[in-house]
Amino acid sequence: MTALVCGSIAYDNIMFFDGSFESQILAEQLDNLNVSFLSSSMRKEFGGCAANIAYNLKLLNHDAYPVGAVGKDFSSYSKWLELKGIAQDYIKVFDDFYTAQAFIVTDENANQITAFHPGAMSLSNEISIKDLEDIDIGILSPDSREGMICHASEFVEADIPFVFDPGQGLPMFNKEELKYFINQSTWVIVNDYECQMLLDRTGLSLIEIKSLVEGFIVTHGSNGSSIYTSEGKIEVPVVKTSSPKDPTGCGDAYRAGLIFGLSNNYDWEVIGRISSLLGSIKVKYNGTQNHSFTKDGLNEKYLEEFKVSIPE
Repeated sequence: MTALVCGSIAYDNIMFFDGSFESQILAEQLDNLNVSFLSSSMRKEFGGCAANIAYNLKLLNHDAYPVGAVGKDFSSYSKWLELKGIAQDYIKVFDDFYTAQAFIVTDENANQITAFHPGAMSLSNEISIKDLEDIDIGILSPDSREGMICHASEFVEADIPFVFDPGQGLPMFNKEELKYFINQSTWVIVNDYECQMLLDRTGLSLIEIKSLVEGFIVTHGSNGSSIYTSEGKIEVPVVKTSSPKDPTGCGDAYRAGLIFGLSNNYDWEVIGRISSLLGSIKVKYNGTQNHSFTKDGLNEKYLEEFKVSIPE
């Protein structure tokens, strides 16, 4: 089974604010906002949704091709992907641009504020996926506007079922465009904030979206996730950890679990549990690609947490 992972490939500049955003932002002054957060630490990490998801799938021994546009500063990232055995066949370098950059500030309550410069990612629509073979599943993660529209169409033309994962890219699209993505996809995944925005922008109800796809997944951070299918609602508890360090990339780890579970035809409860477990492994590490596990190790953790084994 091989997955095609369309989305951003970026450098993450991650900073931590020793305080609460809420205490620094005056609600009555949002129309005159001028705020600065003093960061006690900063790290530069390899990131981007497509690469993060592919990284986690590699740990699961699941073949995946990240698809994305990068810039002239990509060489160190390329060496990292090569070291980790992640395919770069559908990563295209544009020498007149920089690789996308994310600047992420996390407060003591794990809330995040992100500024993002797309750089070469703006040209992701120039990477065609329509002639690829032996692809069983895809995911359309945050990318350039044109790239997401183009790749969704190509998934449909190639008859490849895919997950629509709009993420931070959701505000780029209007009502009809979002409805197009939902209607063409097989599954949709959003966090709870994005869920409300999706409902508001499309005018659709949660029940209506659920009726249009095989699975509508809503993640709730430390409160677990909900999976809506034609058979009802499944509540997936979070897998708690005693030493959380960095929530950045936990959503991408969850999505890798989703793709892995769907590819193996697991039932939704198992898929949700695997996804939640991957998120809990990632949160104990700084950055999005610094955690590691083996397939056997994952099976052991699954058995310990849920008292049953992952199905063969």
